[in-house]
Amino acid sequence: MYHPDLIRHPDSCPALVLNADYTPLSYYPLSLWPWQTAIKAVFLDRVDIIESYEKEVRSPTSAMKLPSVIALKQYVRPSQHPAFTRFNLFLRDRFSCQYCGTSRDLTFDHVVPRAYGGRTTWENVSTACAPCNLKKGGRTPTEAHMALFEQPYRPTTWQLQDHGRAFPPNYLHETWRDWLYWDVELQA
Repeated sequence: MYHPDLIRHPDSCPALVLNADYTPLSYYPLSLWPWQTAIKAVFLDRVDIIESYEKEVRSPTSAMKLPSVIALKQYVRPSQHPAFTRFNLFLRDRFSCQYCGTSRDLTFDHVVPRAYGGRTTWENVSTACAPCNLKKGGRTPTEAHMALFEQPYRPTTWQLQDHGRAFPPNYLHETWRDWLYWDVELQA
């Protein structure tokens, strides 16, 4: 659904992919397709073109502007709960240590240590910086006299997408802006 090089090389003309309800499939990572995939989906009648770049591709008989925003014709229902991955854990915790608040040198911590029977689950793992993780060691937060900012919990996909809006990529094409933050309250 996403390739990191598309953001690093915006000249590659990636297409922002919206669901059939015109919301992005994903905010973080941003749902992008390479222009080739977007054009193929257009010809297979799987998407509608919403916005286009000025650049175009040509065949011997026709020309077509590259799509910059496309919407799926069939709604894709997002899963209710995201996969338990390091990245999603960091996103749930907003890329900050849950003991000191820093965003540097992040790792993860078992709140109830595995030696005490703690499991590797959403409800028992928090983002921690390496110094805090080392300081806590194989103890519980109470034993280490350390408090968590927020108790670990199993997030919904919606919660992770909401957190992802706070971390926009370095590059946002002007045609994408109206589609990325459409549900944010407008300021007077």
